[in-house]
Order: sequence, then structure tokens, then C-alpha cells
Amino acid sequence: MSTSDFTTLSLLAFAQESETLLPSPRTFERRKLPSVLCGKMVTRLPRSADVARFCQKLNRVKTLEDDMMETSFNRCLTTVDLALLGIGAMVGSGLYVLTGTVAKETAGPAIVVSFIIAGIASLLAALCYAEFGAHVPKTGSAYMFTYVSVGEIWAFLIGWNVILEYMIGGAAVARAWSGYLDAIFDHRIKNFTETHVGSWHIPFLAHYPDFLAFGILLVATAFISFGARVSSWLNHVFSAISMGVILFILIMGFVLARPQNWGAAEGGFAPYGVSGIMAGSATCFYAFVGFDVIATCSEEARNPQRAIPRAIAISLSLATGAYILVSMVLTLMVPWHSLNPDSALADAFYQRGYSWAGFIVAAGSICAMNTVLLSNLFSLPRIVYAMAEDGLFFKVFSRVHPRTQVPVVAIVVFGVLMSLLALSLDLEALVQFLSIGTLLAYTFVAASVIILRFQRVKTEEASNTSARSEASAPASTESIGATEPKEYESFSDKLHLVGKEKSKSRREGGQMKAFFEPYLGFLADFDPGEVVTVAVIILMVSAICLSSILVFGQNQLHLPTWSYALLVLLFSLAFVFSVVLISVHQQQQSTQTFQLPLVPLTPALSIFINVYLMLKLNYMTWIWFSVWLLVGLLVYFGYGIWHSKENQREPTAHSVCARYVVFPSGSLEETVQAVQPSTQPSQGLEEMAGEEEAKR
Repeated sequence: MSTSDFTTLSLLAFAQESETLLPSPRTFERRKLPSVLCGKMVTRLPRSADVARFCQKLNRVKTLEDDMMETSFNRCLTTVDLALLGIGAMVGSGLYVLTGTVAKETAGPAIVVSFIIAGIASLLAALCYAEFGAHVPKTGSAYMFTYVSVGEIWAFLIGWNVILEYMIGGAAVARAWSGYLDAIFDHRIKNFTETHVGSWHIPFLAHYPDFLAFGILLVATAFISFGARVSSWLNHVFSAISMGVILFILIMGFVLARPQNWGAAEGGFAPYGVSGIMAGSATCFYAFVGFDVIATCSEEARNPQRAIPRAIAISLSLATGAYILVSMVLTLMVPWHSLNPDSALADAFYQRGYSWAGFIVAAGSICAMNTVLLSNLFSLPRIVYAMAEDGLFFKVFSRVHPRTQVPVVAIVVFGVLMSLLALSLDLEALVQFLSIGTLLAYTFVAASVIILRFQRVKTEEASNTSARSEASAPASTESIGATEPKEYESFSDKLHLVGKEKSKSRREGGQMKAFFEPYLGFLADFDPGEVVTVAVIILMVSAICLSSILVFGQNQLHLPTWSYALLVLLFSLAFVFSVVLISVHQQQQSTQTFQLPLVPLTPALSIFINVYLMLKLNYMTWIWFSVWLLVGLLVYFGYGIWHSKENQREPTAHSVCARYVVFPSGSLEETVQAVQPSTQPSQGLEEMAGEEEAKR
């Protein structure tokens, strides 16, 4: 190609954030442009670029407002309100029903150890929630925490599972409430329903339709619709009664305790072995799901930076102590194999001849379960509201009543759905579903703490300023009219200046610590946070593999001892390596809000424990859980990804035309100007082609 051909050759690239606009080859043929121009045009993006943009959409994070205290809710809850809300959520059917179920069918008297393990794992997760709740005081709990740190699709799936968690939690408590009330009346309600309505014998369905549980949920839904202050006042009343009944149980239980009930004659302390203890601890997680209710209420707390961590610590400490002591006195009062799973505590007093005490326990348990119902119905609509407000769920659920300042549509719709679940599903199946959803949320929140702690500090204002400056750069160049040439410093000089500036500045979150740079200098070339993100992925994968070997290695997989030990060692080293790799990077330090201690060790242990307990659950739970995830993916790809507010935040196309002209003298001139993609490109090419023909 001759020099004159290069004189008129222009490469037009219309760049925008989501796609590249280029005229098709048919445009050139229709306008009869020179073939040399047509051959040089790129007509479509590579398919890999489309995949990359799609992955970016799935992993985009939520942009937080500058003033996170601004809300459409009523900030009226104090630390005491939040703590009682958490206690009321945790001390309910888990104390009055789950203790008997796990003690008789899973762990025996060793349920005490199961509750200790579950309490420790919940404490690790609770500290993660406390940091996020203070740092991001917005409603949404695990969904919101995942959205601001990990990515959109993961946040949606967590939110989708949290919805299931609260729906099942409320339904299970309603059925337990119904069972206790029925026990007071000598099971007359159950007998009447089975006689006149009938019974079911289908897996995962209840033996009979529980109309009493259905009705109590509808009544609780109506109270929740009146606003946060009414809900908090009711919770205070029921919580006070519940704590009084717990004190009565502990005093009477230790008086009536028989140490021989833990002896070998009754099967021993751990009749189901270590496996039963661990399986029981996985189910016992149902008892501690209430503390995330506190994080869900962040947007209605007066001072969330202080109230959220304090309320979580107070409520979890009191609830853990209550579970350990009550399970201890329960298995000491009567033999564990004689417990009635439906109403264990009240039945234990009946067996010892204290019918009046059993009546008090049954009445008190109903009050305690009322607090759990209120907590679940209080939190569930706010999760749905947060997802709908972000555009990931149907917009109708984001409507807030102007007088009560609550999402009334979400309250009514999901209150009715919860009532239908309580009407038809089995309690034990509900508990298994609840455990897996809770453990998955805990896992992602722990990973989110690591990612957020080692991220570079980002602000919406900075990103907007950068976007505006980039968008205005072409227009500024055009307005100046190129009267003064723009001077560029050499690339080597720029690298030198940037290196000096970087060495002087304080290290940001996610950067390599100065002490480790001489030894791990090759990792310093990555952007802040990139190595940490990869290390978190390695940590998650190694935790899953290690837990799988520990759970299935000897019983299901029948691995030889040497291979079992080798795999445990390899995956343990990978887990430790990922923790160490994260530790050599700089953390964000904040003195204004609560921060989780011993990061990344604490969240890493939380991830491992949660994954291990998830793998201990029944395989049918995983099958139904997978079905629920598939339904969630259909909702996300059918609605959420297109209506997401982050999708609307993406800047519109800023079309730019860059023209490079090579003169015979060998000099290169660059001009940049904004153009209209529909007409300007072809017109510019026609003018250049005409100039070339005139010169010839």
C-alpha cells in the first residue's frame, strides 16, 4: 500500500462501556466506499468479550449512598429493643421443641455438646454480621452484605435462600406453637382434624393439615402490619414472659435432676457417638438463626454503629446459655429416649408428676414462640423489600406504607405464603431446610467480611467523578479546537513518577504489606484486592474438599487410611496457605465502627465449620434445596438482571471517534472528537474518500 493510501486511511472506533458501535460492511457497500476501507473495518466483537461483559453484570456490586442513615423507614429501635428482638427470635421453638427432637433422635444427652458446637459456630458468624451491620446500616442482612462485596448474582441467591429461611422458620414455629397448645388440651385438636378432615402419608407433608398454625400466622401478620413500634412492644411483653418461664424451668429442673439418666443403663451420655453429636449440632443451628434478625433491622435502629454489635453480643450470649442449661436439665429430669419430641419440656414435668408445672411450661412456651413468629414476620418482608428496592425482585414489594412506614405488600403476601407452608409441611423437614439456608448465608457473610476488609476504599463520588472526567475529555478537546497541542510525557517518565508517588503514599487495603515485598514481590504487581479474592476462592474450595473428605471419606467413599490421611493433609495445607496468603496483605482499619477480631482467621474458621455442618445434612435436603436454587435462577435471569438498579446505573454510550493520520513526512497526528454513531462515521469516510480522489 502506497503512502497516499495511508494519508486517507482512518480507523473509527466507537467505544462505550457495554458495547462497541461500528458500521456494518453493508453500509460501506451501499455507499460505494473504497474497498480498502471496507477490508480494514472490524464488524463485530469477539465472543469472549460478550462473555466477559456478561460475567461483569453477574458480579457487579451495589453502590452505596453517601448518607447511609437516610431511609424511608422509621429509625426508632434502641439497643434494648434489638437485643430483645434477637432473644425472642432465638429462644422459641428451638428451646421448647428442638431440644426434645435432637435429644431423642440424633444426639441423646450429648445434645449439650451439640449446642456448644452450634453456639461457637454461630458466634463466629454473629461477629461477621456485627461488623457488617455496623459498617452498612441498611436493611437486607446477608443479602445486602453479599451485594456490596461479592456480587449481584451471589447476593440474589443468598437473599433468595434467606427468604426461604424465614418462611420455613415462621412456619415451623407456628406448627410447634400449635402442637404445644394442642398438648394442653390433650391433643383434642389433632384428633378432631384427623377424624373430620383426614390425614396425609406423603413425605415432607404433615400428617394432618394444621389449621391452628395457619390462623396464628395470619393474626401475627396483621399485627406486624401496624408498624415497628407495635411489633417491638409486643415482643417486649412476650420476651419477658418467656424469660420468666426459662428461669422456672432451670430451677425446677435442677431440683428434679437424676444423674443416673446420663448413665450406661440409659444408653450413656453419647448413645449416637461423635457422628450424632455433629449431626445434632447442624440441626441445632435452627436455634441460633435469630441473631441475623438484628442485622436485618439496621435501617430502623437509632444508632446502628453501636446498637447492632452490642445487641448481637447480648442476645447470642443469653440464648446460648439458655439452650445449654435447658438441654442439660431436660435430659437429667427424664431418660432421653422417653422424651416427647412435640412437647419435650412440658411432657418431662408431666412424667415426673408435676402437671401444674407442665401447664406453666406449655403456656410460657406459647408466649416464647409468639416472639419468634413476630421476629420472622418482621424480618422477612424487609429482606424482600431490600431486593425489590434494588430491582432484583418484583417492584411491588418495595412499596412502603406512608403512615406505618413498613413494606405492607411484602408483609401481607409472604405472611399468607408462610401460613400455607405451616398448614401443610412437616416440622422436621422444615428444620432441615432452615439449617442449610442459614449455613449458606453464614458462609457468604464470612467470605464477604474478608473481601470487604481487604478491598481498596471506594466511594460513589470518586467513581462518578472519574466517569464524568472520562466522558468530558473528548468534548473538552473538541471545544478547545486543538489550538494548542496536547503534550504527553514519556512513558518511562510516567512510570517513574507513579512509582515514586506510590512508595510515598500510605498503603491501601488489599496491597501487599511492606515487610513481605522482598519475599513475595511478584504478588505486588496485582491490583489491590485481586490476590485476596483468589485466595478466598482457594479457601472456599479447600474447605469444601476437606469437609467432604472428613464427612464422606471413610463411610461412603471407603478410602484407605493412607489416602484418607493424605487428602486431609493436602486440603488442610491448602486451607492454611489461603489464610496466610490473605494475611500478608494490608487491611482496612476503622475506629468508627465495630471490626471483627483476628481476620482472616475468624471468618475462615466460620466458613469451614459452616461447610462441614452443611455436608452433615440429609441428602434429600440438598435435592430440594437445589430445586429452590433453580427456581431462584429463573427469577433472576427472567427479571432481576434486567431491572437491577446497578444495571440502570451503567453509563450510557459515549461515542468517540479517534482518527489517526500518517503523513508522508512520517509524523503522526491524533485528534479525538465526539461523533454521532448513526451518521457521522460514514460521512467522515466519504469526505476522506472524496479528498483522496481529488488529490489523485
